[in-house]
Amino acid sequence: MNEPFYLTDDQRMLRHLARKIARERVAPNAARYDEAEAYPEDSIRALIESGLYGIWVPEAYGGNAMGALALALVCEEIAAACAATGTQYLDQPLGGIPILLAGTDEQKKRFLPRLATGELLCAYSLSEPAAGSDAAGLKTTAVRKGDHYVLNGSKQWCTNGDHADVITVFATLDPSKRARGVTAFLVEKGTPGFSVGKKERKMGIRASPTVALHFSDCAVPAANRLGAEGEGFKLAMRTLDITRPATGALGLGIAQAALEAAVGYAKERQQFGQPIGAFQGIQFMLADMAMAVHASRLMIHYCARQVDAGITGNAYEASMAKCFAADTAMKVTIDAVQIFGGYGYTREFPVERYMRDAKIMQIYEGTNQIQRVVIAKELLE
Repeated sequence: MNEPFYLTDDQRMLRHLARKIARERVAPNAARYDEAEAYPEDSIRALIESGLYGIWVPEAYGGNAMGALALALVCEEIAAACAATGTQYLDQPLGGIPILLAGTDEQKKRFLPRLATGELLCAYSLSEPAAGSDAAGLKTTAVRKGDHYVLNGSKQWCTNGDHADVITVFATLDPSKRARGVTAFLVEKGTPGFSVGKKERKMGIRASPTVALHFSDCAVPAANRLGAEGEGFKLAMRTLDITRPATGALGLGIAQAALEAAVGYAKERQQFGQPIGAFQGIQFMLADMAMAVHASRLMIHYCARQVDAGITGNAYEASMAKCFAADTAMKVTIDAVQIFGGYGYTREFPVERYMRDAKIMQIYEGTNQIQRVVIAKELLE
């Protein structure tokens, strides 16, 4: 794979560091953590020790301020080694970027430096049992009582919710107001009335914990409100527009790993007296896989560079990049399993894990159907 010519020296160095850490300290753990459905402790520690957790945080708060493209580069490399670890890694900026966008000076000083070092872990909680794609239809309520807000309700599909020290939680002041009632709060681990619920048993990214959250008369200080009342929905969407290139990069990393595995196997596997890569049917599959991977990378990098240039209103490009890369991950991993044949269906080779991991890319951080709704809306308006 050729190095993109437009990367800066710093971005190239970051990519090489991420690739080294991913291949040497993350990949060897991937199958073990997947099999056990266990939190990838060693892999996360390796990423924290390497300094990769601070690349999205401004220098004023102890980070490197390297931007969205840098985040996408790192996410691709980690996901190529272990998509579950990549999901955990991206959850840090997903939960932390709302603090960057809407936090007070005190909130930024309190949380961002420790998020940059990995001392604190973060999560993002928008979805609910009855509010997934309809993110404005939240039922978890927040009622102002003096210097606190009292939260009641349940959240669903919270990545890292059982390990996070602080979670950006979206609740509503008035369900009838839909998006206009949504407000964001920073809920800290151990807050009375807050508890972690069921951990899901999943098809893929099994080393990334996905849990329910429950709030029962949970008193959150007003000082932990993020932004103004009723501004939470806009904040949630702005955050996703920034992180979606990196989400797409997780799918890209899976697809790249599957492509490399398929190419390697096609060179080695002998049938009818020659490598299966000598057959045109296999060659065409590999060519189509490579084109889709390359196109995904260019779309992701284009969108990430828009974010870094300060261009707002990039939902169109962000949705296309995430959607295309996720569909590519699914198609490429399916084809990789097919190229491996019967061996691809076993756990002896990683392509079956790639295929299981790829499916979630079409579902989380906005389903691909919702991404198509966003794209079509932009076109028609």
